[in-house]
Amino acid sequence: MESNRRFYEEQAAPMIREKFPGYERRIAVGIAGEGSDCFGYDDEISRDHDFGTGVCLWLSDEDMAAIGDELSQAYDELVAQKERSFYTDRLRERRGVMSIHDFYSNILCIDCDTDKGSLTEDQWRNLDHACLATAVNGEVFRDDLGIFTRFRNYLLDYYPDRVWRIRIAEKMHEYSSALQVNYQRCMTRGDLVAAEICRINGMMAAMELFFLLRRKYMPYYKWAYRMLTEIDRDGAFSARIEELANLKADMGPWEGTKYHPNRPNLKDRVVGLAEDIGYDISEMLKDRGFTERINPYLEADVNTLIS
Repeated sequence: MESNRRFYEEQAAPMIREKFPGYERRIAVGIAGEGSDCFGYDDEISRDHDFGTGVCLWLSDEDMAAIGDELSQAYDELVAQKERSFYTDRLRERRGVMSIHDFYSNILCIDCDTDKGSLTEDQWRNLDHACLATAVNGEVFRDDLGIFTRFRNYLLDYYPDRVWRIRIAEKMHEYSSALQVNYQRCMTRGDLVAAEICRINGMMAAMELFFLLRRKYMPYYKWAYRMLTEIDRDGAFSARIEELANLKADMGPWEGTKYHPNRPNLKDRVVGLAEDIGYDISEMLKDRGFTERINPYLEADVNTLIS
């Protein structure tokens, strides 16, 4: 991020000032969108593909029609002069000149009305949380017009209340179904493959619930746990998730055990963790005012979210 900022301040900004003085205050600049560097998660491994120094130049539709092609050519020439820029075709799609409308529409996979600065409830319902995290990551270095930042802040304000409640309820159901019910049923049957799928699906639902209740968009799955550790202030919840990830289905605790829907087999540490995580989430639900009790079986309170 810092090398990108220096590139803008030392090279891109002077180029804009010299060649497009009338538009200097109309061009929003920053780094956001696809790529680990936009989340601040780039490292040595990230350098094997789509990694290089550059910035995004966001224009209104009007300015895109007026100077888009000329500005793109000037920007590409600037990048070509930079030693070891490592620009791939894919990275060129993520950086350089683009309209504000196209940036948000391409990431969210919908036609965004960035001028009006709003989405319908149906659009919110169909959006993927990872796409939303990608749309609002990174940093904005300059935005005098404020159009780009206005829509960014609108997304950062999070889901409308009804959509938020529905998404929480859906993940509560997914968590209970996968990790509090079907995991035990699969282990009783000796189906280890299905049980492992339940464990992973339940773990993902638990993480998404934590993000939802903290009003943060969960990023693409390979960065989800890393961001979880950043927003989990005391680290207790992320520690449970890490322990759950390190476990595997073990038939030992299930030998001679019959399935009972109301009696969790706490001899299996996966089941014990499922209950502990359920308590954590239920406590967060109560703190948010969604429930009046703490009940680790999340399915029992699904209807209270959407009633």
